[in-house]
Amino acid sequence: MNQVQALAERTIAAPVDRVRAAVADYAGVRGRILTPHFSEYEVRSGGVGAGTVAHWRLQATSKRVRDCVVEVSEPRPGSLVEADRNSTLVTTWTVEGSDSVSTVRIATTWEGANGVGGFFERLFAPAGLKRIHDQVLANLAKEF
Repeated sequence: MNQVQALAERTIAAPVDRVRAAVADYAGVRGRILTPHFSEYEVRSGGVGAGTVAHWRLQATSKRVRDCVVEVSEPRPGSLVEADRNSTLVTTWTVEGSDSVSTVRIATTWEGANGVGGFFERLFAPAGLKRIHDQVLANLAKEF
């Protein structure tokens, strides 16, 4: 098994309930905080939290583009899981905190390639995706 993982985290000076609501708002906030790496963003059903189905194209590099159709679930309060119907890509957003500060974590995992290509994917892809997640989190912080 060649699981690859990219992690990013940011502290935001805003109440946890407001940050959780913003992260779960696929119909509004989510579209505003995405970077140019994401295109063709659309909410196909739902729009807030669990039950939402959304589509986007993620261009991580000039040659690597993923067409994502994600189903959103909420396995526990403060945690949203986006499972891509088109691949093994799973992104988990976790928001924890207090009335004054929140910590937002994004963890994305997927089954990487085998062989030499897989070696380089495991070596370079997490850092590239972390940079994208860091930019999304910076944009989220600007919402507050």
